[in-house]
Amino acid sequence: MKAMILAGGLSTRLYPLTKQVPKPLVPIANEPNAAWVMRYLHAYGVDEIAINVHYHAEAIETRLRDGSQYGVRLHYLHEPELLGSAGAVKQMETFFDDTFVVVGCDDLTDARLDELIAFHRSRRALATIGLVRAADVSQYGVVVVDGNGRIVEFQEKPAPGTERSHLVNTGIYVFEPGIFARIPPDTFYDFGKQVFGELLRDGLPFYGMELAGAYWCDIGTPAEYRRASDDVLAGKVRLAGGGIALGVSPDAVVGEGARIEGSVLVGRGAHVGDRATIEGPSVVGDGAIVGAGAVLSGAIVWEGAVIGADARVNDSVVGANYHLSAGAVLDGAVVANEEAAV
Repeated sequence: MKAMILAGGLSTRLYPLTKQVPKPLVPIANEPNAAWVMRYLHAYGVDEIAINVHYHAEAIETRLRDGSQYGVRLHYLHEPELLGSAGAVKQMETFFDDTFVVVGCDDLTDARLDELIAFHRSRRALATIGLVRAADVSQYGVVVVDGNGRIVEFQEKPAPGTERSHLVNTGIYVFEPGIFARIPPDTFYDFGKQVFGELLRDGLPFYGMELAGAYWCDIGTPAEYRRASDDVLAGKVRLAGGGIALGVSPDAVVGEGARIEGSVLVGRGAHVGDRATIEGPSVVGDGAIVGAGAVLSGAIVWEGAVIGADARVNDSVVGANYHLSAGAVLDGAVVANEEAAV
């Protein structure tokens, strides 16, 4: 089976973290989230995956390579100009000759993809959206379905009390190749803003299935990114490919008197200084340095970052290769190097 990972956007909602690191490479438990997405797809028999790249495309290809380390074959679509979610998929029309899946590179999920595909096929659908139930839907695209799962209405970020459903769009889609007839070539076109509304208007077989019991998070905002990281450390999401092993990587160095407590992951080649304290949920990236006497609590430190001696990092994210001065204090902050090559 084939799939496409949508990965071309700038992910401005995660600035400044994504000014140097493109969103497919945003790390969850020290692995690019796009890697988790590929492992997830592979777990359900997907072995051919297209991915569109635009922003920092070379960095993405260098890290993800041909996809073989994740059990798939990765095909790159280079977009000089972004053409939207549907416009990107349209450019891969000749790649898809049967039922296929589309998922965002910022989706973290353990949803049963096989059940979604079976539902799609049982309804003879042209398009099917994976849905999850949320208590507060005010920041999501809400989907209303009938008793058979047919989509009858959309609401975009409804105010509390006005929602017509508590089912939200995950950005996990199943399509038939017939969907390409609904997308004009060489045109900016979006699934949510254009294609889906037109399917509804024209009465085509368009369905939504609740992914009951599934974990799902869109890591596209700092708050949701931190939630996803904490949930992975807590074991709330079943990551494909074996998950993660909490603790200190074998080649990391931990200094004398350092204290590591709770759900903590210390990456490859990292260095934790003497008398430093790391309290979970926290992640220290590959090659990162935590200075002597520094204290981390609820911290996500990306690869290559340096936390100065006696610094304090609480409920904060420190971007790749960022240097935090000795004695500095971060509390509920997001910091990263600002330069970006577009």
